[in-house]
Amino acid sequence: MAAKTIMVQGTASGVGKSLLVTGLCRIFSNRGYKVAPYKSQNMALNSFVTKDGGEIGRAQAVQAQAACVEPTVDMNPILLKPKKDYKTQVIVHGKPVGDMTAQEYHKKFRDEAWGAMMTSLKRVMSEYDVIVIEGAGSPAEVNLRDFDIVNMAIAKAAEAPVLLVADIDKGGALASIVGTLNLIESEERELIMGLVINKFRGDRELLEPALDFLETDTGKPVLGVIPYVRDLGIQEEDSIPVLEMGDKTAEIDIAVIRLPHISNFTDFDYLTRENGVKIRYVSLESELKNADAVIIPGSKSTVEDLMWLRANGFIEKIKELNNSGVPVIGICGGYQMLGEKLYDSEGLESKNKEIEGLGLLPTVTYFSKEKITKQVEAHFMRPLKLFPGTEGHKFDGYEIHSGRTKLLKGTPVLSLCSRAQKEDIGDGAVSSSELAFGTYIHDLFINKDIRRAFINNLRVRKKLPPLKSKAIDSVDFREKSFERWAQILSESLEIKKIFELAGI
Repeated sequence: MAAKTIMVQGTASGVGKSLLVTGLCRIFSNRGYKVAPYKSQNMALNSFVTKDGGEIGRAQAVQAQAACVEPTVDMNPILLKPKKDYKTQVIVHGKPVGDMTAQEYHKKFRDEAWGAMMTSLKRVMSEYDVIVIEGAGSPAEVNLRDFDIVNMAIAKAAEAPVLLVADIDKGGALASIVGTLNLIESEERELIMGLVINKFRGDRELLEPALDFLETDTGKPVLGVIPYVRDLGIQEEDSIPVLEMGDKTAEIDIAVIRLPHISNFTDFDYLTRENGVKIRYVSLESELKNADAVIIPGSKSTVEDLMWLRANGFIEKIKELNNSGVPVIGICGGYQMLGEKLYDSEGLESKNKEIEGLGLLPTVTYFSKEKITKQVEAHFMRPLKLFPGTEGHKFDGYEIHSGRTKLLKGTPVLSLCSRAQKEDIGDGAVSSSELAFGTYIHDLFINKDIRRAFINNLRVRKKLPPLKSKAIDSVDFREKSFERWAQILSESLEIKKIFELAGI
């Protein structure tokens, strides 16, 4: 293992570890190093498919993009995707190996998981100059210390100096740092080489006494104070940051249903970049009022979320809106729900072998143990009302789903070419009115032409003029966001000392 390493751990979940790793990856890359992110174990429902069809956490894919390298399964060897009944789907090196409870995972699978992590760590350390490692949660969870395979155990294995990050915006940052250092073992404290305060608002001068206290009390240097940044433009790891995003004075209102097991909601990030568009994540049927379009997103537990829709009055309301002319779109699990029936003969999703869907699309879905994960190139095979002018236009996306969906009538609306197998297959369906549409393809709205066609169609329906401005190119926007973040970190952190800690 030849690569240099640096690790980012946090005093809690959500303090900004993922974004800090993302920024450091871009900083190292800009300095000419071949750098890779690494997170031994990630629990997330936002995931990504690598070129060879492996599934990893979305955050590690974003970090790899910041590092200007191709995402691989070795960057996140263990992915945990929570499901119903206290079980989690365990994915090792990109492929599911089974559903486990926490007890089963920690007591029966830990050694195998650790072996997979070490295999990946050795590979990335042999292939890259620098590895920026991300921890999970906090290293001070005393109830999980015996099962630690993502924080201090990895720091020791990788011989990585650790930066400990705290979020000051929530309050209690000093206590969380001091408490974390007091709760971990003395040999683990020695691995922490610097402290970072994240999301600071206000006058830095007023914070100086607190920083002096931290350095005196802990014996650890404060290596940076990162300001609070609004709308950074880099995708979140696994939690919806706010329930309403986009233009506050929006002319177009899109309601995304916040399913209990919602997944891959990053599909809709770029819709919020369109002028005059607002995205609302709704949890109540009454919140669908005044929506110009309704989206049912992906789900890790499709049947359970479909039953939740029915129990909470969503199904009849969605049908009513669609019949009155409001477009309804289903992505992945949402696509399955829009069909007439879902069949689960093996009891993979529920005890019910046959489940009624919304009936807006002429499709049925059959669940199976096989999980389909692949990157695709796709295009609309014919004109569609919701996406005018986009027929034949190629765009990139990916599939992550269990189950196959069959059309009962008509033909698929999309043609897919898998990057791995190079086969052409059909996907997607529309209703007879073409106001209901479903597809398995994630990242549909990242494509600027398809996104703009959809928004302008909604505008025309409201007798609004179509947008004439140039639509945002997702790659260009992403790159500018990475560079902006790297610049902020370069001005906020003692980068020279961090390089020295990493042995560079």
